[in-house]
Amino acid sequence: MLRLLKYLRNNKAQSVIAPLFKFIEAVFELLVPVIMAQIIDVGVANGDKEYILKRGAVLVLFGVLGLACALTAQYFAAKASFGFGTALRSDLYRHFTKLSYAEIDKTGASTLINRLTSDINLAQSAVNMFLRLFMRAPFIVVGSIIMSLTINVKLTLIFLVATPLLSAAIYFIMHASLPKYKQIQKNLDSVTLSVRENLSGARVIRAFSAQDREEKRFFDETEKLERSQLAVGKISALLNPITYVIVYAAIIVIIWCGGLSVNVGDLTQGNLIALVSYMTQILLALVAFANLIVIVTKGTASAARVADMLEVKASVTDDNASDTQGVKDACAVELKNVSFAYESSDENAVSDISFKLEAGQTLGIIGGTGSGKSTLVNLIPRFYDATKGEVLIDGVNVKEYKFDTLRDKIGVVPQKAQLFSGTIRDNIKWGNENATDEQVWEALTLAQAEEFVRAKQGGLDEMIAQGGKNLSGGQRQRLTIARALVKKPHILILDDSASALDMATDAKLRKAVSQLPYECAVIIVSQRAATIKNADKILVIDDGECVGLGSHSELMQSCEIYREICQSQLSEKEGGDAV
Repeated sequence: MLRLLKYLRNNKAQSVIAPLFKFIEAVFELLVPVIMAQIIDVGVANGDKEYILKRGAVLVLFGVLGLACALTAQYFAAKASFGFGTALRSDLYRHFTKLSYAEIDKTGASTLINRLTSDINLAQSAVNMFLRLFMRAPFIVVGSIIMSLTINVKLTLIFLVATPLLSAAIYFIMHASLPKYKQIQKNLDSVTLSVRENLSGARVIRAFSAQDREEKRFFDETEKLERSQLAVGKISALLNPITYVIVYAAIIVIIWCGGLSVNVGDLTQGNLIALVSYMTQILLALVAFANLIVIVTKGTASAARVADMLEVKASVTDDNASDTQGVKDACAVELKNVSFAYESSDENAVSDISFKLEAGQTLGIIGGTGSGKSTLVNLIPRFYDATKGEVLIDGVNVKEYKFDTLRDKIGVVPQKAQLFSGTIRDNIKWGNENATDEQVWEALTLAQAEEFVRAKQGGLDEMIAQGGKNLSGGQRQRLTIARALVKKPHILILDDSASALDMATDAKLRKAVSQLPYECAVIIVSQRAATIKNADKILVIDDGECVGLGSHSELMQSCEIYREICQSQLSEKEGGDAV
C-alpha cells in the first residue's frame, strides 16, 4: 500500500482534514463518561435536577458536535479515497496502453481487468476506512486508559492487561489472513477468465453442445474461490468472539473490583460507571479497528497486485527514439536476418527472415497455419521487437521511430476484425479522425463496403454493436480494411483480412488495392494462393523459416512447398506453371 500513497498527493488537504475531525470527535467521546460520572455523583446523589439538566444539555451538545465532526470527516475521507482511486485507475489504464503485446500476453486480459476494477476498489475502500479510523481508534484506546488513570490507578491495570491481549489477537488474525486474501484475488482472476471466455465464445460452446462441460469448469473455479473465501472467513470470524471475550472479561473484573472499592468508599458509583464506559469505548474502538484491519488487509493485498502491475516495464518503448521521418527514396520495408521468439517459448517463431519491399510494390506472404506469418508482420509496426536482426521502414530501424510517427505510416488490418460500439463513421474515423464523409466513402468504396453501408437505414450513422456483432464476418472485415485505408498509409498490412469474403469480392478488393490512387507498399498475408499470386514478390514461410522468395512463376519452378499449395488450390490454368 505504501507504494501507492503518492496517488493521494492531489488530496493532501482532505487526507489531513478527515483524520483531524475524527480526532476531535474522539475528544468529545472521551469527555462523555466524565460528565456522566458527575451527573451520578452530584446530580443524582444530591437530587439536583437543575444540575442534571445542565450536564445533560452539555452531553447533547457534545453529541451534536461529535456528529458534525464525524460527517465532516467521512465527507473528506470519501473525497480523498475517490480521488486516490480515480488517479490510480487512470494511471494503471494509461500504463496498460503502453505495454507491448508481450506483457499483455503474459499477464492475461482477465487479470488486467480485475486489477483495474476489483483490486482498485478494495484499495480505495481501505484508504477510506484508514483515514476515518487510523487516528480515532488508537486515540480512543490510549485516551480511555489515560482518563481511567485519573479515576483509579489500580483498576486501570486491568485496562493495561486487556489492551495488549486484544492487540495480539488482532495482529495474529491479520497475519494469518493476509496471504489468503491474495489467493482470493488470484482465484477471482480465474473466475473472470472463465466468464469472459464463455461469454465471447457462447456460439461456439452451443455449437459443440459444450454447455455442461463449461458449466462444470465455471463451478470448479467458483468452488476454488468459495473455499479460499471460507478459509479466510473462518479466520476472520474468530476476531469478534475473541475481542468480546477479552473485553467483557475485563468489564466483569472491573465491576467486581470496583464494587468492592465502592463499598469501602475508595470509589464513587459515577466513577465506576465511567470506568465501565471507558472499557466499552475501548471495546468498540478495537472492534472498529479490527474491521479496519480486515478491510486494510484486503486492500493491502489488492494494492500489492496493482503496484506489481505498475512496476511491469514495457519491453517495447520509444523512449530513445528520435523525430526521424525516414530516408528519402529508401525501401519502404526491409527486414535483415530477422528472428523472433515469444517470451514463453525457447524456440523462434520466425527465423532469419530477409526481404525488401519498395514503395508501390506488393508482397504476398503465404504459409501453413502457425507458420509465423502474423508474427512476422507484427514486427513491422513494433507490436513486438525482433530478438535478432533489423526491421527498417524507409531505411530507418523501427526502434528509432516515435510510435506515433511509425504507426502513422502503417495501416494495419488485423487477422481478427475488431470493431467498436458506435456508428460506422466513428469506426472508420479511427484511421483518420479528421477524415471527411467524402474520404470515408472513398475508403469504403476501395474496401468493397460501400454497397452494404448504403443499404443500411442509417448509412454512416448506422450503429454498430459491441465487437460488430450485428454485422457478418465479411462486413466486419471490409470495415476494418476501410478503417486502414482512410488514413492513406505509406505501408498497408492486410493480415489474412479477406478470409471471410467470397472469391468475387476478394478479387474486387485485390484489384482496388493494386490500383490505390496513392503510392503504398502493400503486404498481404493469406493462406489463399489466388490472393497473393499476382503480387510483385511472394514470401513463402514454413515453420517460421523462409523457404521461398520471388514472383509466382519463379516460385512455381524453385519452391516445392509453394508449388504444392498452388496445385491444391488453383486449377492448372490459374496456376500458370503448375506441373
